Amino acid sequence: MEHEVVLGISARHMHLNRKDMDALFGEGSELHAKSPLKQPGQYASQEQLIMVTPKGETKLRVLGPIRSYTQIELSLTDARKAGVTAPIRKSGDLEGTPGCILKTLDGSKQIEISKGIIIAGRHVHLCPATAAKLGLKENDHVDLVTTGERACTLHNVLVRSSVKDADEVHLDTDEGNAINMGNDQMVTIHTL
Repeated sequence: MEHEVVLGISARHMHLNRKDMDALFGEGSELHAKSPLKQPGQYASQEQLIMVTPKGETKLRVLGPIRSYTQIELSLTDARKAGVTAPIRKSGDLEGTPGCILKTLDGSKQIEISKGIIIAGRHVHLCPATAAKLGLKENDHVDLVTTGERACTLHNVLVRSSVKDADEVHLDTDEGNAINMGNDQMVTIHTL
């Protein structure tokens, strides 16, 4: 079965848990929305932090809302530039991942996290109705077929499906550049 879904390219970013948010931005602080994302209730915030790693510093935007875990999502290129060996993982699967120092833009506050840096595995968010129509559920895998000069098939794409999901494929900047596609273009799901 085939189904078209909109593409979203994810640049490097991070998520904060309540404890780390308080330590970096102050007790009870909140994120301030800069722009909405396609996933319901999610947004790019005005807040940014600096990730300090063996090869230097990288500025990261914090995405909201606050989560139950602190996680940094990089592309393979970002990770190599930062000097970290980050595994390709599903969001939230943080055991055995590298950590770093996080500091505010003005350098006035910093914390060290012992884990949390990943390269997010390619995935597709599907609302329950679309998932049911395609006979798919959370943690299934599909293939994605792209179009254009660098058309290809991306295998092993993880399905994320819950009432919090809207239909959208997430690839990182390396993958988007490799297939010469960007935000809001359409790709086709092929169920396995």
